[in-house]
Amino acid sequence: MSDRTAHAKQVLAAQTIELPSWAFGNSGTRFKVFAQQGVPRDPFEKLADAAQVNQYTGAAGSVALHIPWDKVDDYQALAAHAADLGIRIGTINSNTFQDDDYMLGSVCHPDPAVRRKATAHLLECVDIMDATGSTDLKLWFADGTNYPGQDSIADRQDRLADVLAQVYARLGDGQRLLLEYKLFEPSFYTMDVPDWGTAYAHCLKLGPKAQVVIDTGHHAPGTNIEFIVAMLLREGKLGGFDFNSRFYADDDLMVGSADPFQLFRIMHELALRGVVGADSGIAYMLDQCHNIEPKIPGQIRSVMNVQEATAKALLVDTDALAVAQAAGDVLGANAVLMDAYNTDVRPLLAELREEQGLDADPMAAYAASGYAEKIKADRQGGRAAGWGA
Repeated sequence: MSDRTAHAKQVLAAQTIELPSWAFGNSGTRFKVFAQQGVPRDPFEKLADAAQVNQYTGAAGSVALHIPWDKVDDYQALAAHAADLGIRIGTINSNTFQDDDYMLGSVCHPDPAVRRKATAHLLECVDIMDATGSTDLKLWFADGTNYPGQDSIADRQDRLADVLAQVYARLGDGQRLLLEYKLFEPSFYTMDVPDWGTAYAHCLKLGPKAQVVIDTGHHAPGTNIEFIVAMLLREGKLGGFDFNSRFYADDDLMVGSADPFQLFRIMHELALRGVVGADSGIAYMLDQCHNIEPKIPGQIRSVMNVQEATAKALLVDTDALAVAQAAGDVLGANAVLMDAYNTDVRPLLAELREEQGLDADPMAAYAASGYAEKIKADRQGGRAAGWGA
């Protein structure tokens, strides 16, 4: 075994990829939410399903919550339930986009009363972080405008900065604010946090506890996401990822399904800086809504896709790459990357899983476990979780 392969296995053995609780509930498109049998009915059952993904991949030990979708009376009890399952509560995601009061925005709304309501929710999310042991608060705002003249672009930025400062001041030791951006949708004239530059500017002003989240589906077609990764890493402001794939817009498909080469290029930039391991300080999370595929296998496959892209990135011959780059050898440098990308890393990952006491094929192992049939039989009655619950 080469030193590079041994290093890759060492890093992969410690890699963690956070799961989104909402991926286990019913979801769909703008036209219809498609119901499936056996989906969870509450956050406790969501955690049980997430534990299955971790059981077969060994790399998904934390679960992100979405508030109020995952609201419970006792968050400490929820965190204890996660611990009993061998996982933990991860990022707390806020929701300021599913209330009638937020039609014209939340933290950027022209009405101070609406802004106070939104701020109170964000502060509640920090309370939940305290109760669950979470260290990350992720903020994505649907705020924006649809028409020129609808509102003052500059004033909306001032309102946003004011609310962010209030939330930032509430953070405790070891807690972070992660600000996410999105090019368009649901607003189509302006989004108040449309790009990484806007998010970066706000985080820079807030301080070291504020960092930027990259959602791989939130960019214009053709955007060089790995450039954004490199820039934010250089500035120490890359806080996390929402991994998914898209074909046209924010499709939230399984990561690595639409453009696996893009995922590899992103992971290559991260591997160059040595920040793909468990102690990287970067929150690697899936953000996906499985509308036609089974929920748990969809998450397992996504985790495996990230693992494969990471493995390939770790196998890049960085010494040869540096030599080719310094010599201006354009084709040689590209060939070094392509050699790693074209490597079949599935045997390496299968070997690693067996060394960890896992099945070499997580998808097949889950299918054979009988868990899917069990939850279909057990979860009768009650309201299935889904968008908004």
